[in-house]
Amino acid sequence: MAVNKTAMNEKSAKKLARIALGGSLLFAGISHLTFARKDFKAQVPDWVPLKKDDTVLYSGIAEIALGSSLVLTDDEHQETVGKVAAAFFTAIFPGNISQYVNKRSAFGLDTDTKRFVRLFFQPALVYWALKSTDVVK
Repeated sequence: MAVNKTAMNEKSAKKLARIALGGSLLFAGISHLTFARKDFKAQVPDWVPLKKDDTVLYSGIAEIALGSSLVLTDDEHQETVGKVAAAFFTAIFPGNISQYVNKRSAFGLDTDTKRFVRLFFQPALVYWALKSTDVVK
């Protein structure tokens, strides 16, 4: 039985991309709970009905759980995890918009241009989550 090398390479690349995204979420989640809490507070929109610090802590816990899920998921559940990750990236996008609109500096985003350019990375994260988990073929 011949093995389709292209399919194997694509599967390996997607797995590597999924693990990289999961690792990034794990790092971001840990940073929410530790050294970057102040910067993450700058992204919390004023209309969120929780204390900014609580929002940062809860979102950090969610990122750790989601990152772990992306790293550890099996083939059977990866599409579900990918959809949840994409939904999470969509749900937190208002924070990026808030940071831009309210001119809040954090994470080196200290100009309107940098904050504006950052907005375009969120759709890329959504796509990354979907593509690396086979939601998008």
